[in-house]
Amino acid sequence: MTDQVRLSKRMTELGLCSRREADDFIAKGWVRVDGVVVNVLGSKVGPDAKITLDKNAQASQKKQATILLNKPVGYVSAQAEDGYQPAVTLVQSNNQWVDDKSGRRFSPAILRGLAPAGRLDIDSTGLLVLTQDGRVARQLIGEDSDIEKEYLVRVSFGKVASGICDVFPEAQLARLRHGLSLDGKLLKPAQVEWQNPEQLRFILKEGKKRQIRRMCELVGLKVTALKRVRMGKVKLGDLPIGKWRFLGENETF
Repeated sequence: MTDQVRLSKRMTELGLCSRREADDFIAKGWVRVDGVVVNVLGSKVGPDAKITLDKNAQASQKKQATILLNKPVGYVSAQAEDGYQPAVTLVQSNNQWVDDKSGRRFSPAILRGLAPAGRLDIDSTGLLVLTQDGRVARQLIGEDSDIEKEYLVRVSFGKVASGICDVFPEAQLARLRHGLSLDGKLLKPAQVEWQNPEQLRFILKEGKKRQIRRMCELVGLKVTALKRVRMGKVKLGDLPIGKWRFLGENETF
């Protein structure tokens, strides 16, 4: 049948697991299709197939860590570059937030495969998500992701450093909300409002490299500070800068 797809791909589309996990679970016999165990890699299924995971697969996923870090200025999100350390180096026992309510504690095992789910550039602070869970990564940065990301952005306008909201043209604010293009592509609509006379609040549903800084440059604004305070339903809250905590079992993006 032409509408059949690889089982591993369909599992990923359904958000059951990452593609790599899917192949692993299939090989271990932890996947059932319409109640029948399928353990042959490359098997195909139709769009209406009922796919379920064995409790061993579910237990394996439950062990995967997702970390929330309040990234300081001077750390890069991913690989080390130009002498700057990646943010994951802050995920240490002595940096876990004392008010972490998850009940989990640091162990070296949580560092294996821990990767950032979204960018936060070296000059920015705030909420950075690092995860071992492919489902979380896909939810936050997958091509079809619709998760909101909220930022507080302090700006200057020419020689004006205070009371900017009174002199910044409304038409340019409208362009920030929709109408700007980066890298030859029109940006998705954004929510942009003045939080106070010198600070804007951005809510985006995409994450191009240095997107907010580049958007602001296009309308004559210079970003002097940028902080991410929310990703989906998960807020930075009172997490101190440079500290991290586990995503709680009852928290979802």
